[in-house]
Amino acid sequence: MTRMLERVATPADVLPPLVQYTPGAQADFDRLYRASFARVVRTLAGIVGSLEAAEDCAQEAFTRAYRAWPSWSGTVPAEAWLHRIAVNTAISYRRREQIRSLPSLIMRLGVPLAPDPTQSGESGTLLLELRRLPPKQAAAVVLRYYHGYSNREVAAALGVSERTVGQRISDALVMLRRRLGEGG
Repeated sequence: MTRMLERVATPADVLPPLVQYTPGAQADFDRLYRASFARVVRTLAGIVGSLEAAEDCAQEAFTRAYRAWPSWSGTVPAEAWLHRIAVNTAISYRRREQIRSLPSLIMRLGVPLAPDPTQSGESGTLLLELRRLPPKQAAAVVLRYYHGYSNREVAAALGVSERTVGQRISDALVMLRRRLGEGG
């Protein structure tokens, strides 16, 4: 047992030595790609949840990095710069996946019981004011009050927290009350 504990892995054992790269140099980008592709894929797999999606995101990240390679400043290590691009790519991927999942969420929630606001007498001033709200606030208000969804359901539909939904609705109602002259 003591022999197993004699040697503990250090960061030098896990991370490759710091390599110097020249911004814009094709050969250096090729070396960066070969040295870091596997690590980038492993990182992204933890973010996106599947190896296939991680590989797709890694390819997209390397494409973005290649385009930006001439403008890389060299003030941060190349692999850290590359990981930042890759993580941002994975976050964008997850957002797109959430949007793609909305139709199934809407099917699960069912048809709203509230009437369509565009078909009622309320479609005048109130609908005009809803259109003037920032889109994220308007979406929260319409889903909550016209479609009757709970804040939890609205949060799931918009891909944000319930607290964010509450804040968006609160801000929107203040603005609507002020614009419609109802005091508040």
